Amino acid sequence: MEFLKGEISMLKASVQELQQHATPLYVYNLDLLRQTLQKAKQEANKYNYHVHYALKANANEPILAEMLQAGLGADCVSGNEVKRAIENGFKPENVVFAGVGKSDSEINYALDQDIFCFNCESSHELIVLNELAEQKNKKARIALRINPNVNANTHKYITTGLEENKFGINAWELQDVVALLKTLPNLELIGIHFHIGSQITDLSVFKNLCTRVNEFQEWFVAQNIQLEHINVGGGLGVDYYNPEQQLIPDFEAYFGLFNQFLELRPGQQVHFELGRSLVAQCGTLVSKVLYIKKGMTTNFAILDAGMTELIRPALYQSYHKIENLTSEAAEERYDVVGPICESSDCFGKAVMLPETNRGDLIAIHTAGAYGEVMASGYNLREKATAIYLN
Repeated sequence: MEFLKGEISMLKASVQELQQHATPLYVYNLDLLRQTLQKAKQEANKYNYHVHYALKANANEPILAEMLQAGLGADCVSGNEVKRAIENGFKPENVVFAGVGKSDSEINYALDQDIFCFNCESSHELIVLNELAEQKNKKARIALRINPNVNANTHKYITTGLEENKFGINAWELQDVVALLKTLPNLELIGIHFHIGSQITDLSVFKNLCTRVNEFQEWFVAQNIQLEHINVGGGLGVDYYNPEQQLIPDFEAYFGLFNQFLELRPGQQVHFELGRSLVAQCGTLVSKVLYIKKGMTTNFAILDAGMTELIRPALYQSYHKIENLTSEAAEERYDVVGPICESSDCFGKAVMLPETNRGDLIAIHTAGAYGEVMASGYNLREKATAIYLN
């Protein structure tokens, strides 16, 4: 596909510019981001769906500016994300605050901003939120995050919709939760919320989610409870293995599936929380080779980037496509590793790369989501910088 050829060509054409920056370096392609957002909005608008950007994927201000320009709302899972969204121009009426462990100070800040909705995950949270809203003489709009017990068929660390997970209210709790709400006058129930996991590439999983949402809708109707908003979360995955074949996810199939299988009541609005699918492919981690170490069974390419800049391979055993931007020699096999004092600090094993030498620039693709935002200072590492290319 021409997009990634252009992406790689852009990076290779920018080698001289990249070499002027200290590495490791996050490089973002804003033109690709804009194309992705345009396609997502185009497909969502067919059904009048609302899309909120999940700040946890990447909260950089230039990225947020593009989200705001595209007309997206903000999905936040911490008080600082709520603050970052509002300080960067998102209107409070387009901000949703989720998260299983909201602190009092985070809730109070969101109440002061009069955000659109709190996605609530337990009876205890409802009680605390009601108390804090009462102290401010406010009424908080809420959606109940329900655990639908749907298997997302993804990595166990990013599965969030099973009863064994910490997230959401279980089906067997709903009757008691609804009874509790009747005693909490400072809360207004406006909808229900679901999120079953991340990096979901099997769209049939979302069909199963729709079936469960429909069943919960029937239950609320039987309780004579009208719901204006249905939030189905996010989780749409991207292609890490062959990004050149699909730089922009299939938003047409994704939104079309919900249109086909989700049974709505008159006037109901549907909300999505997309993060990775919007930003993952626009970001690349560029690193410099420090050393080549010859081993008995493999060669090691030791980079100046490590798990402190991109933790996904160490945390999830995840794959990222790796390119040498500065060598065109015959290929050899390398374990591509970082400098951190952990054996898990490895970006890829048995990676075929052109003969690689000290000083070569290495690109680790699909790093726009859960890359820079998860960076740490372990080993007292300095934070890598970011640049933005159009």
